[in-house]
Amino acid sequence: MNPKIQLVSPRDTVEVHLPDGRTLAGPRGASVADFLRPIEAELPGPLMGAVVNSVLHELTYSITMESNIVPVTMADADGARIYRRSLTFLLETAFAVLFPRGMLIIDHSITSGGYYCHLKGRPPLNPAELQRLEAEMQRLVEADLPFERRELPLEEAIAYFERENYPDKVRLLRHRRKPYVTLYSLKEHVDYHHGYMVPSTGYLKWFALSPAENGFTLRFPRRRSPTALTPLQDYPKLLTAFRLYGDWLERLGIDNVGALNDAIQAGRSREVILVSEALHEQHIADIARQIAGRGEDARIVLISGPSSSGKTTFSRRLAVQLLALGLSPFALELDNFFVDRDQTPLDENGQYDFEALEAIDLGLLAETLQHLLAGEAVQMPHYNFKTGKREPGETVQLSRDHLIILEGIHGLNPRLLPAPLAGRAFRIYGAALTQLNLDRHNRVSTTDTRLIRRIVRDARERGYTAQETIHRWESVQRGEERNIFPYQENADVMFNSALVYELAALQPLAEPLLRQVSYGTPEHIEAKRLLAFLEWFLPVETDLIPDNSILREFVGGSILRDFKIWKV
Repeated sequence: MNPKIQLVSPRDTVEVHLPDGRTLAGPRGASVADFLRPIEAELPGPLMGAVVNSVLHELTYSITMESNIVPVTMADADGARIYRRSLTFLLETAFAVLFPRGMLIIDHSITSGGYYCHLKGRPPLNPAELQRLEAEMQRLVEADLPFERRELPLEEAIAYFERENYPDKVRLLRHRRKPYVTLYSLKEHVDYHHGYMVPSTGYLKWFALSPAENGFTLRFPRRRSPTALTPLQDYPKLLTAFRLYGDWLERLGIDNVGALNDAIQAGRSREVILVSEALHEQHIADIARQIAGRGEDARIVLISGPSSSGKTTFSRRLAVQLLALGLSPFALELDNFFVDRDQTPLDENGQYDFEALEAIDLGLLAETLQHLLAGEAVQMPHYNFKTGKREPGETVQLSRDHLIILEGIHGLNPRLLPAPLAGRAFRIYGAALTQLNLDRHNRVSTTDTRLIRRIVRDARERGYTAQETIHRWESVQRGEERNIFPYQENADVMFNSALVYELAALQPLAEPLLRQVSYGTPEHIEAKRLLAFLEWFLPVETDLIPDNSILREFVGGSILRDFKIWKV
């Protein structure tokens, strides 16, 4: 029997279906925020947006048809970005009210949850001024003022930012591919922000401003505790690493993406690449000299850093510089010191946790290092990943001019080595500390840079799709937050592997991979975000990249790929 199909007038209500199978009904045209209000109290964090029929939307988005809705909170990556982006706009609005002649720069992120900010055109804020700024932000939050969104033709937006004296935004927008731009306004303050916002200032309840060296930190909650601020830690070495990279950008005359695009368009790509690589080589050579200068107090070189930071290439380039100084590096593979699989600790899901420090036989590692440094012949362990057991490996004996290079996620953990050995170690933290931002208020995330690097490398070397790499990324980040980031300030020196031109070089390789991510999946939302981000960069030919570059670890063609530093 055929069902009876007929034309009817639309109902005044629509239904939305939640991930847990429940259904909500409400007026057609009501906002996402209105629809989700009945369940807001049971969510894992404050509501920031929603995925409606597989597409991320703001809370102001109107529901006009039956839909599947997934709430997005501050405990989610997209929700955290919406909150932080909105908080940044709140900060710049309050700053414009109080200090109209100063230029506010949102510079880079910090581990404990926040953005380091500094000023141009006036001295740093003193404690009283910083308190006034925070109080003005609080006043705007209490007023619960709306963030108003509108699309403007590109030429009108460029003209507006020219009138308001925002040359960095003008340079950026002149290379925009789309004929329009989305602007947000809060009271009289108008700006472009790359991504969605919360509906109003009343959503931005959790923040603080804290003084920092030559600037201040805009603090916000981290995803794991979405309504609490993590205690602020000092990060002088991280600030030094960022300051060094900022000096490099000044030497290149490129302090934002618009300036980079101008240089590429003007045919300066080769110059930018060569100078960027020369600055890397200078820093690596300087680190090698520091190690050599410490003599017996630096017989062990520990290298750690998050995924896709270029640690492998850095280690090999460092080895070359050490060889040039008459020292012989010996690479010790930490994986060979795993405990047998039946002794490996389990994670919260009952799976083997190979990233836990307890997965390493610390006693055997210390004993091996002591014998090697004493010049004794040592039979090295070899871990058989198929059987899950250690086996006898090759016999090694080092001479006085040998250094031991140990690369691994636990390199900066103070529990890795006992005190006598720790006193003979030189610690290096390697990370892609991107500081080239879209403009003064729109950051380029260091995490995004590493993810794009990994997508390109995984596709080339491991045959992974971008969807598979994005799916694994959340787990990778959890491991970094637990095992790497808390110890970064333990480093003797930080090496910033970021290159000013790298996203321009990665863009033509990453874009086709991201476009293959299946629609309707969570990974597609992330791929769409990354594609929109990469649209800001003009491409650079990968043929121009030197064959010993850190970037070659990801795009391929590295001359150091088969370079071995373990022979004695």
